[in-house]
Amino acid sequence: MSKSLKLFGGTALGTIAVLTMAVNFADRNVAGFPENPAVMTAIAPPVVSSGLVSAANASTGAGEGKYGLGRPALPEEVAAWDLDVSPDGTGLPVGSGSVEDGEMVFSENCAVCHGEFAEGVDNWPKLAGGEDSLADEDPLKTVGSYWPHLSTAWDYVHRSMPYGNAQTLTDDDVYAIVAYMLYSNFLVEDDFVLSNENFLEVEMPNADGFIIDDRAESEYSIWRTEPCMENCKDSVEITMRATVLNVTPEDEASATAEEVIEVAAAVTETDAAPEAVVEAVAEPTADAVDPALVAAGEKVFGKCKACHQVGDGAKNRSGPVLNGVVGADIAAVDGFKYSKVLSEMDGAWTEEALAGFLANPRGYAKGTKMSFAGLKKEEDIAAVTAYLSTFK
Repeated sequence: MSKSLKLFGGTALGTIAVLTMAVNFADRNVAGFPENPAVMTAIAPPVVSSGLVSAANASTGAGEGKYGLGRPALPEEVAAWDLDVSPDGTGLPVGSGSVEDGEMVFSENCAVCHGEFAEGVDNWPKLAGGEDSLADEDPLKTVGSYWPHLSTAWDYVHRSMPYGNAQTLTDDDVYAIVAYMLYSNFLVEDDFVLSNENFLEVEMPNADGFIIDDRAESEYSIWRTEPCMENCKDSVEITMRATVLNVTPEDEASATAEEVIEVAAAVTETDAAPEAVVEAVAEPTADAVDPALVAAGEKVFGKCKACHQVGDGAKNRSGPVLNGVVGADIAAVDGFKYSKVLSEMDGAWTEEALAGFLANPRGYAKGTKMSFAGLKKEEDIAAVTAYLSTFK
């Protein structure tokens, strides 16, 4: 046999072997195709009970032989979402909670955002105060001053609070928290117990402050016109300044500068030596208050701002103005309606009396309407007293 024939024969045998292996592999691992494949094949539907199919078709309007989407919600599923409470008491569960219990529950679950006394923390909303402020330029809208229905408070706490852990409170806890909010707004006494039975007896101060919104009929046709895109106002004016918004820092150095000028003027009149000016400024009088203590007291007073005002233009709110309170007679602010216990109390607000009252208001004057539980630290009491002493 020639050399070329042997080479050709070996190549042919190798090719046949490869083709044989390929056919065997395809036969075992590649699915076969039908002789007349359909263009599209329907997927077999899942097995569903006839009752569920009928309910689904009935709820979605699906015709016979067609599947609808979804199914009617089960009663227990509806109940899990149906949490709303109406102003007429519809939806209120059976339960009760006292002001005393509410103070503890509120402290544990709500105070981190709303303050121990519902006065608000930072930008978290205030829940107390704002009495008779709705007509002001900057009204304070709280549960007591603004909300017309108590059911709104109950429903919101029950549905959405505490923040980040909603619907973990029991019904009795919610009743207690709402009772404490009422107490914080001076709407009930400290022995009050709120329940589903007396819920509708609570009268909210702003119950008549809302009207039916008829703007769709009375106003929409007036202002729903082509929008103005240029030269829409004759003039543009500044209507609000940062000082009104309470975001402008106070100039702490201004008072010191004024004191230096006054002392310098006095020294000049007596022809004293220039060194006397330095000595007069450097040596405070015996009645001077430590600036650092006053600054600390200003921060502590942040707990009191929801109810009390100080400084120029201060007004009575849910608590009296505290200008000149240090050393003044107890219950001496004109125009403020004090609780009976304070009205009948003799004496003055000495530093000792203030310390006792601020440490435990309800223990010092049992029956006071002040919802503040008291300052726990002696240094905080000393600081806020020093701060209040600067307002004459």
